Amino acid sequence: MDRISGRTIVITGAARGIGYATAEALLARGARVVIGDRDVNTLAAAVETLNRRGQVTGHPLDVSDPESFATFLDKARVDGNGRIDVLINNAGVMPVGPFLDQSEQTIRTAIGVNIEGVLTGCRLVLPEMVARRSGHIINVASLAGILGLPGQVVYAATKFAVVGLTTAMSDEYAPQGVEVSMLLPTFTNTELISGTHPSAAQKPVEPADIAAGVVKLLDKPRTALSVPEPLRAISIVSTLLPPRGRRWLNRKLGNERVFLDFDRTARAGYEQRAEGSTGIED
Repeated sequence: MDRISGRTIVITGAARGIGYATAEALLARGARVVIGDRDVNTLAAAVETLNRRGQVTGHPLDVSDPESFATFLDKARVDGNGRIDVLINNAGVMPVGPFLDQSEQTIRTAIGVNIEGVLTGCRLVLPEMVARRSGHIINVASLAGILGLPGQVVYAATKFAVVGLTTAMSDEYAPQGVEVSMLLPTFTNTELISGTHPSAAQKPVEPADIAAGVVKLLDKPRTALSVPEPLRAISIVSTLLPPRGRRWLNRKLGNERVFLDFDRTARAGYEQRAEGSTGIED
């Protein structure tokens, strides 16, 4: 059974980066894609470009606002002939740097987008999926949701939450015919890592690699998939090490300071945008 062609697949935060690459991959497989983003101008440009690849529509979306999310999904249902087959909770922000340097607004935004946005999306699409006993939710988490690194305290906290809620939700709704999965990317070559300098041992993957992971989860559902796949096992093993062993491994992999020692000037634009990533930006 083809789980992609002809299905209505909704992607949040898809005007750029991983979400955009995922839309490209799914359109190539014949899906009907609906994308949402809070940046209206970038969203419009993305839809115009993606339209050359297949059937795609886009609508403004602030995932931190339940009313905005509900309105967006109502429009997606209209575009999808009354149904949503797959929801990909991709929208997210990644604040980095010393924990005590993080502003109250940064922390609230990260929680609102990365945790509350995912919970809201799930809550809004699960009833129809349960009623028809079919559907798939994919939450884009992170390997930071298994192993937090220095300089990622806030981000890791939000992604640990996504890993936990996805695992519990997957087991709760599997008997009702609904698949719930999570994708666990490593460093990805998007603006989320702007200004940072990952080591050779942690070479960033491309958004297209993450999109390929989404396709793999849809073709053959499972609860978790990391990109690259071996890093999930390494991350889990790392959490079992005593503190000295874990810190030694972080040093060997070059992860000890990567989110503490970064080019603040190069990253300033993203951090400023991430801190204010609520509301619709016209």
